[in-house]
Amino acid sequence: MRGRLAFLVFVSIAGLAYGEVGGDPENGERLFNQCSGCHQVGQGAVDRIGPHLNNIFDRKAGAAEGYRYSDSLQRAAAGGLTWNYESLDSFVENPSMLVSRTRMSFRGLSDQQDRDDLLAYLRQFSASPENIPEAAPTAAAVDHEVAPEILAIVGDPAYGEYLSGECTSCHQVSGAGDGIPSITNWPIDDFVTAMHAYKTGVRTHPVMQMMAGRLSDEEIAALAAYFESIQ
Repeated sequence: MRGRLAFLVFVSIAGLAYGEVGGDPENGERLFNQCSGCHQVGQGAVDRIGPHLNNIFDRKAGAAEGYRYSDSLQRAAAGGLTWNYESLDSFVENPSMLVSRTRMSFRGLSDQQDRDDLLAYLRQFSASPENIPEAAPTAAAVDHEVAPEILAIVGDPAYGEYLSGECTSCHQVSGAGDGIPSITNWPIDDFVTAMHAYKTGVRTHPVMQMMAGRLSDEEIAALAAYFESIQ
Protein backbone atom coordinates (compact mmCIF):
# COMPACT_ATOMS: atom_id res chain seq x y z
CA MET A 1 0.00 0.00 0.00
CA ARG A 2 1.36 3.41 -0.94
CA GLY A 3 0.78 6.43 1.26
CA ARG A 4 -1.82 4.62 3.37
CA LEU A 5 -0.53 4.39 6.91
CA ALA A 6 -2.63 6.33 9.40
CA PHE A 7 -0.91 5.28 12.58
CA LEU A 8 2.38 3.90 13.82
CA VAL A 9 3.27 2.49 17.18
CA PHE A 10 5.84 4.01 19.52
CA VAL A 11 6.33 1.16 21.93
CA SER A 12 7.53 -2.40 22.10
CA ILE A 13 5.34 -5.22 20.92
CA ALA A 14 2.66 -6.52 23.25
CA GLY A 15 -0.82 -7.95 23.41
CA LEU A 16 -3.67 -5.63 24.22
CA ALA A 17 -6.28 -7.55 26.18
CA TYR A 18 -5.60 -7.71 29.90
CA GLY A 19 -6.21 -11.44 29.74
CA GLU A 20 -2.93 -11.79 27.88
CA VAL A 21 -1.21 -10.36 30.93
CA GLY A 22 -3.37 -12.12 33.44
CA GLY A 23 -4.22 -8.82 35.09
CA ASP A 24 -7.67 -8.53 36.68
CA PRO A 25 -8.61 -4.84 37.08
CA GLU A 26 -11.41 -5.66 39.54
CA ASN A 27 -8.95 -7.26 41.93
CA GLY A 28 -6.55 -4.45 41.11
CA GLU A 29 -9.12 -1.96 42.36
CA ARG A 30 -9.25 -3.81 45.67
CA LEU A 31 -5.46 -3.84 45.87
CA PHE A 32 -5.40 -0.11 45.18
CA ASN A 33 -6.93 0.41 48.64
CA GLN A 34 -3.37 -0.05 49.91
CA CYS A 35 -2.34 2.96 47.79
CA SER A 36 -5.35 5.21 48.21
CA GLY A 37 -4.15 6.78 51.45
CA CYS A 38 -1.51 8.61 49.40
CA HIS A 39 -2.64 8.44 45.76
CA GLN A 40 -5.85 9.17 43.88
CA VAL A 41 -6.83 7.95 40.42
CA GLY A 42 -9.88 8.48 38.25
CA GLN A 43 -12.18 11.41 37.64
CA GLY A 44 -11.30 14.40 39.81
CA ALA A 45 -8.08 12.83 41.11
CA VAL A 46 -5.64 15.30 42.67
CA ASP A 47 -2.23 15.11 44.29
CA ARG A 48 -2.24 14.10 47.93
CA ILE A 49 0.78 12.81 49.85
CA GLY A 50 1.71 11.23 46.53
CA PRO A 51 0.92 12.45 43.00
CA HIS A 52 -2.29 11.45 41.22
CA LEU A 53 -1.94 8.42 38.96
CA ASN A 54 -4.11 9.40 35.99
CA ASN A 55 -2.22 8.89 32.71
CA ILE A 56 0.65 7.29 34.58
CA PHE A 57 1.50 5.00 31.65
CA ASP A 58 4.05 6.68 29.36
CA ARG A 59 4.42 9.57 31.79
CA LYS A 60 7.97 10.65 32.50
CA ALA A 61 8.86 10.17 36.14
CA GLY A 62 8.60 13.35 38.16
CA ALA A 63 6.32 15.02 35.60
CA ALA A 64 3.03 15.59 37.47
CA GLU A 65 2.69 19.37 37.29
CA GLY A 66 2.69 21.09 40.65
CA TYR A 67 3.77 18.07 42.69
CA ARG A 68 7.00 18.31 44.69
CA TYR A 69 9.02 15.14 44.17
CA SER A 70 11.83 13.78 46.32
CA ASP A 71 15.42 14.43 45.29
CA SER A 72 15.81 10.71 44.54
CA LEU A 73 12.84 10.66 42.20
CA GLN A 74 14.05 13.80 40.48
CA ARG A 75 17.46 12.18 39.94
CA ALA A 76 15.78 9.09 38.49
CA ALA A 77 13.70 11.32 36.21
CA ALA A 78 16.81 13.17 35.06
CA GLY A 79 18.28 9.78 34.22
CA GLY A 80 15.41 9.08 31.85
CA LEU A 81 13.00 7.03 33.98
CA THR A 82 9.59 6.73 32.30
CA TRP A 83 6.62 4.88 33.75
CA ASN A 84 5.98 2.01 31.36
CA TYR A 85 4.74 -1.46 32.26
CA GLU A 86 8.15 -2.81 33.17
CA SER A 87 9.28 0.15 35.30
CA LEU A 88 5.94 0.35 37.11
CA ASP A 89 6.06 -3.38 37.78
CA SER A 90 9.56 -3.03 39.28
CA PHE A 91 8.55 -0.01 41.35
CA VAL A 92 5.42 -1.66 42.73
CA GLU A 93 7.42 -4.78 43.59
CA ASN A 94 10.01 -2.84 45.61
CA PRO A 95 9.96 0.97 45.39
CA SER A 96 13.29 1.54 47.08
CA MET A 97 15.10 -0.88 44.77
CA LEU A 98 14.14 1.18 41.71
CA VAL A 99 14.34 4.63 43.32
CA SER A 100 16.68 4.64 46.29
CA ARG A 101 15.63 6.78 49.26
CA THR A 102 12.15 7.27 47.86
CA ARG A 103 9.72 8.94 50.26
CA MET A 104 7.11 6.30 49.49
CA SER A 105 6.63 4.10 52.56
CA PHE A 106 4.86 1.30 50.66
CA ARG A 107 6.88 -1.92 50.96
CA GLY A 108 5.72 -3.31 47.65
CA LEU A 109 3.81 -6.29 46.26
CA SER A 110 5.92 -9.41 45.95
CA ASP A 111 3.30 -11.43 44.06
CA GLN A 112 3.46 -11.01 40.27
CA GLN A 113 -0.26 -11.67 39.85
CA ASP A 114 -1.12 -8.92 42.34
CA ARG A 115 1.12 -6.51 40.46
CA ASP A 116 -0.47 -7.47 37.14
CA ASP A 117 -3.90 -6.89 38.65
CA LEU A 118 -2.99 -3.51 40.12
CA LEU A 119 -1.42 -2.32 36.87
CA ALA A 120 -4.42 -3.55 34.88
CA TYR A 121 -6.59 -1.36 37.13
CA LEU A 122 -4.34 1.69 36.79
CA ARG A 123 -4.15 1.15 33.02
CA GLN A 124 -7.84 2.02 32.76
CA PHE A 125 -6.96 5.63 33.63
CA SER A 126 -4.35 6.08 30.89
CA ALA A 127 -4.79 6.23 27.11
CA SER A 128 -6.30 2.94 25.95
CA PRO A 129 -4.22 0.94 23.46
CA GLU A 130 -7.42 -0.73 22.28
CA ASN A 131 -8.60 2.61 20.88
CA ILE A 132 -5.36 4.53 20.33
CA PRO A 133 -2.70 2.49 18.52
CA GLU A 134 0.05 4.88 19.62
CA ALA A 135 -0.68 4.27 23.30
CA ALA A 136 1.65 1.96 25.14
CA PRO A 137 0.16 -1.48 25.60
CA THR A 138 -1.17 -2.75 28.89
CA ALA A 139 0.55 -6.06 28.53
CA ALA A 140 4.11 -6.97 29.30
CA ALA A 141 6.16 -7.56 26.18
CA VAL A 142 5.63 -10.83 24.33
CA ASP A 143 8.17 -12.60 22.21
CA HIS A 144 7.97 -11.78 18.53
CA GLU A 145 10.70 -12.48 16.04
CA VAL A 146 11.02 -11.20 12.51
CA ALA A 147 12.92 -13.27 9.98
CA PRO A 148 16.51 -12.06 9.53
CA GLU A 149 15.99 -11.61 5.80
CA ILE A 150 13.16 -9.14 6.51
CA LEU A 151 15.25 -7.18 9.01
CA ALA A 152 18.08 -7.17 6.46
CA ILE A 153 16.04 -5.28 3.84
CA VAL A 154 17.58 -1.85 3.32
CA GLY A 155 14.76 0.65 3.01
CA ASP A 156 14.82 3.72 0.79
CA PRO A 157 14.26 6.81 2.99
CA ALA A 158 13.04 8.87 0.04
CA TYR A 159 10.40 6.27 -0.75
CA GLY A 160 9.52 6.14 2.93
CA GLU A 161 9.00 9.90 2.95
CA TYR A 162 6.64 9.50 0.00
CA LEU A 163 4.67 6.86 1.90
CA SER A 164 4.58 8.81 5.14
CA GLY A 165 1.95 11.46 4.43
CA GLU A 166 -0.81 10.00 6.55
CA CYS A 167 1.68 9.05 9.28
CA THR A 168 2.76 12.65 9.68
CA SER A 169 -0.82 13.88 9.88
CA CYS A 170 -0.72 12.41 13.41
CA HIS A 171 2.99 12.20 14.25
CA GLN A 172 4.99 15.39 13.94
CA VAL A 173 8.21 15.10 11.98
CA SER A 174 9.83 17.50 14.47
CA GLY A 175 9.46 14.87 17.19
CA ALA A 176 7.07 17.02 19.23
CA GLY A 177 4.46 15.04 21.13
CA ASP A 178 1.30 17.02 21.89
CA GLY A 179 -0.45 13.87 23.11
CA ILE A 180 0.77 11.56 20.34
CA PRO A 181 4.19 9.95 20.91
CA SER A 182 6.98 10.79 18.50
CA ILE A 183 8.16 8.11 16.06
CA THR A 184 11.03 10.27 14.78
CA ASN A 185 14.41 8.49 15.16
CA TRP A 186 12.79 5.21 16.21
CA PRO A 187 15.37 2.40 15.62
CA ILE A 188 14.74 0.59 12.34
CA ASP A 189 14.61 -2.93 13.80
CA ASP A 190 12.05 -1.85 16.43
CA PHE A 191 9.91 -0.15 13.80
CA VAL A 192 9.97 -3.14 11.45
CA THR A 193 9.27 -5.59 14.28
CA ALA A 194 6.29 -3.55 15.46
CA MET A 195 4.74 -3.33 12.02
CA HIS A 196 5.21 -7.03 11.34
CA ALA A 197 3.62 -7.84 14.71
CA TYR A 198 0.48 -6.10 13.47
CA LYS A 199 0.80 -7.70 10.05
CA THR A 200 0.99 -11.21 11.48
CA GLY A 201 -1.64 -10.65 14.18
CA VAL A 202 0.69 -10.84 17.17
CA ARG A 203 -0.52 -7.41 18.14
CA THR A 204 -4.28 -7.07 17.77
CA HIS A 205 -5.73 -3.77 16.65
CA PRO A 206 -8.09 -4.05 13.66
CA VAL A 207 -7.13 -0.76 12.01
CA MET A 208 -3.41 -1.33 12.39
CA GLN A 209 -3.71 -4.93 11.23
CA MET A 210 -5.48 -3.74 8.12
CA MET A 211 -2.94 -0.99 7.47
CA ALA A 212 0.14 -3.10 8.09
CA GLY A 213 -1.36 -6.00 6.16
CA ARG A 214 -1.42 -3.87 3.03
CA LEU A 215 2.22 -2.86 3.29
CA SER A 216 4.91 -4.90 1.61
CA ASP A 217 8.09 -5.77 3.46
CA GLU A 218 9.93 -3.22 1.31
CA GLU A 219 7.43 -0.47 2.14
CA ILE A 220 7.74 -1.16 5.86
CA ALA A 221 11.53 -1.02 5.53
CA ALA A 222 11.28 2.27 3.62
CA LEU A 223 9.09 3.87 6.29
CA ALA A 224 11.44 2.62 8.99
CA ALA A 225 14.43 4.08 7.17
CA TYR A 226 12.72 7.43 6.69
CA PHE A 227 11.60 7.93 10.28
CA GLU A 228 14.92 6.70 11.66
CA SER A 229 16.87 9.12 9.45
CA ILE A 230 15.00 12.37 10.20
CA GLN A 231 17.33 15.00 11.61
